[in-house]
Amino acid sequence: MRTFVLAGLALSLPVTSVFVFAQQSRPEKIAVAASGKTPSALVSSQPGRSPFFLFFDKKGTFMEAVDNPYKDAGSAGISALEFLASKGVTVLVAEAFGPRIVEVMQGKGIKPIEFKGVAANAVRSIVETR
Repeated sequence: MRTFVLAGLALSLPVTSVFVFAQQSRPEKIAVAASGKTPSALVSSQPGRSPFFLFFDKKGTFMEAVDNPYKDAGSAGISALEFLASKGVTVLVAEAFGPRIVEVMQGKGIKPIEFKGVAANAVRSIVETR
C-alpha cells in the first residue's frame, strides 16, 4: 500500500488501483495481427511474425494498415509489442499467444484476444461484446 495526499486528505491505496484507473480512461485501440492489409485478411498465427497490423478504433472502424517492422527481428514479439504500445494499442488480436508475450502485454496494458478467421470478424466480435 502507498499513501497519497490529495488536498490534505491522506489516502492509502494499492498502486495497482491507481494504474487500473488510468488504464480505464484510455480510449481503446484495437490492433489485429494480419496476413494482409485489408480488414478481409486472415488473422495471423503469431503477432510478432505477422506481416501486417491492422488498426481499428473502439467502434470497430478500420483506421490503417501498417507493415510489421519487426517481423524478421530476433525478438520479434517483444519489439512488435513496443511498437504497438507506442501506437496506443489496448487490444491485440492474433490466433495464439505464448505465455511470455502475454506477460509482457499485461505489463503494457494490452489485452490479448485469440481469434481464428477474418480480421473484420474478430473486431466485430470484440465490439459486440463490449
